[in-house]
Amino acid sequence: MSCADDKKAEIKPEVKEVKKPVNKKFGYVLDDYEVISDTVQSGDSFGQILFENGIDYGTIQQITDTVQSTFDTRKILVGKPYTLLKSKDSANQAKVFIYEQNKIDYVVLDFADEVVKAAAKKRPVTVKERVVSGVINSNLSSTFDDLGVNILVAYKMADIYAWTIDFFRLQEGDRFKVIYTEKFINDTIPAGFGEIKASWFEHKGKPVYAFAYQNDSVNDGNRDFYDQHADNLRRAFLKSPLKFGRISSRYNLKRRIAYYGNRIRPHKGTDFAAPVGTPIMATSDGTVIASEYRGGNGNYVKVRHNKTYDTQYLHMSKRAVSRGDYVRQGEVIGYIGMTGNTSGPHVCYRFWKNGKQVNPFAIDLPTSEPLAEELQPQYFEFIAPLRAQLDAITFQKST
Repeated sequence: MSCADDKKAEIKPEVKEVKKPVNKKFGYVLDDYEVISDTVQSGDSFGQILFENGIDYGTIQQITDTVQSTFDTRKILVGKPYTLLKSKDSANQAKVFIYEQNKIDYVVLDFADEVVKAAAKKRPVTVKERVVSGVINSNLSSTFDDLGVNILVAYKMADIYAWTIDFFRLQEGDRFKVIYTEKFINDTIPAGFGEIKASWFEHKGKPVYAFAYQNDSVNDGNRDFYDQHADNLRRAFLKSPLKFGRISSRYNLKRRIAYYGNRIRPHKGTDFAAPVGTPIMATSDGTVIASEYRGGNGNYVKVRHNKTYDTQYLHMSKRAVSRGDYVRQGEVIGYIGMTGNTSGPHVCYRFWKNGKQVNPFAIDLPTSEPLAEELQPQYFEFIAPLRAQLDAITFQKST
């Protein structure tokens, strides 16, 4: 018998077709369009952008009228990104306009068909909890900067304690711990500061807890911050008319002033120094009873809060309110300047009680109501794990 060479059948490796991933964004397959991504430039308008990309003025007006309830096309802002999706045919005409209001919110205007469609949309956002602790070196903002933490966390913490801690007199060695959240797009792209859930701040050896809590008796959805005893951290008056700055001169009835030949002239206000243009806030709700320019006061605003208290803000570069306006606590009423008798940019903050100028840092200011007694058991149950989490945080030194 002869042996024939048995040829084994060749086994060809299976070739799997690798599918190209779909390039999809804003709900559209981008490969189906010519894509133009740009930012709004100075002098740009919605109409101009569309006209330069093949849309006639009649159609632009129709689009504008149709979408106005969803998006005011007149209010596109310089620097904001936008995307145009254009047809790949010979007309090369814009079909879709996407305007990004911020990292999360965007508006889609689809005019590819006869029916114009507009939709306000959001990118999917995840929220991650963060904790940070630190020891004050010189001031709050520089300490957060050294720690590499979003400065908005410092600003918000300053707002929380604005009624109870004088942030112009922080001492080296003051300490803090914060539990807060950050927003992320696709779990990786930072989308900004979320909120502070709880914090602990030790000033001059005195610790103060702060817990964000929704008072069930409040229907507008606003939250307040309460301490470990369920007392509201808000006061009727802010400690300062500025978010950040420094006290350059305090209330002093025996102060000698070089500007007046080194003679004693009582200084019945507190001077807060900051760069020209820094916003000045009303320290409490009230009605503006004066907004004018007068002599040594320069541009100033005076606010009547009730029958007992008035406040006044001097040397503004510009006033932002008028006589008769009602202002809310924290509302900007003017800006730091050097008008009137002054040698540097600051606001002279004056405080009246029963018609007499007094030092607001030397009197007990009225407080807000504590949390209602019937809500306190639920509150203490709510803050228990947050307080335990704060207590477990160790201190992180800034570099």
